[in-house]
Amino acid sequence: MKYVIFLSLILSSALAQYPVTIEHKFGETTLETKPERVVSLGYTEQDALLALGVEPVAVRYFFGDENNAIFPWAQDEAAGVRPQVLNMPYGELNYEAILALEPDLISAIDAGITREEYDTLSQIAPVLAQSNDFIDFGTPWQERVRRVATALGEVERAEEIITGLESQLDAVREANPEFAGKTVAVAYRNGGTYGFYTAQDSRARFFEDLGFIVPAELVELAGESFYADISQERLDLLDQDLLVFLDVPFAEDGTPALEDDPLLSQLGAVRDARVLNITGENVDALQFGTVLSLEYLLENLVPDLAEIVTE
Repeated sequence: MKYVIFLSLILSSALAQYPVTIEHKFGETTLETKPERVVSLGYTEQDALLALGVEPVAVRYFFGDENNAIFPWAQDEAAGVRPQVLNMPYGELNYEAILALEPDLISAIDAGITREEYDTLSQIAPVLAQSNDFIDFGTPWQERVRRVATALGEVERAEEIITGLESQLDAVREANPEFAGKTVAVAYRNGGTYGFYTAQDSRARFFEDLGFIVPAELVELAGESFYADISQERLDLLDQDLLVFLDVPFAEDGTPALEDDPLLSQLGAVRDARVLNITGENVDALQFGTVLSLEYLLENLVPDLAEIVTE
């Protein structure tokens, strides 16, 4: 039944027919006409909009430059346009500021909004929320693009974009067969606390798209969350075929502090140099995990990854 509904959405959007109704975790949203003023409340949603040729009037701040929410991998699509940046931390939406933007669509797939927030936002404009098939912040990039495209009447274009990126991922897997079946832990250090991202998160999902496997033990430990902190006594959980550390921009400390931890140095992955430290724009792109940033990673990160992972 799900596929029948999705096919119906594809056909209606390809013909740019409105109204269109989109189901989500809070019910459904109906758009009577094609949106023209889109506010992007999802932390990474601007990339899906830009990829589909839509310039959002405002974008929610995630990290980095507080005056510019367009990252390097999206510069071409943005074509010099710099939407207003909404500095609204998680759980602190400024409804008055959103209302003043006069949106005809609020895109909040990657925003982790609550039912109460959805109801309030819906009084301002139609709200595009995530489906109930994924945890908060766990919607895959393909699904984000498809849901945005359905609202914009651009589903045919979206499928072309998705197919293009998936073909690039296929090519990377074929060129690097040594990735297949290797276990991976995508980890971080924040203020002396270690943790990892699960297969329900875009950061770890990127490595799965390349052929790696996030161990079931890690997924089970995180439960319904996209990440989990661990004690130093359980650093063994990170000892996988590949250990990836993200120098996340909002951490109290990062990759440099790893060298000073004697417990970490005992891991086989560390001793055998099977550790990939991701910094700079590469970590920014992985944090986003979008249709635009993933293409950037394939060009800029995969060569380093291939040097570390061997048969």
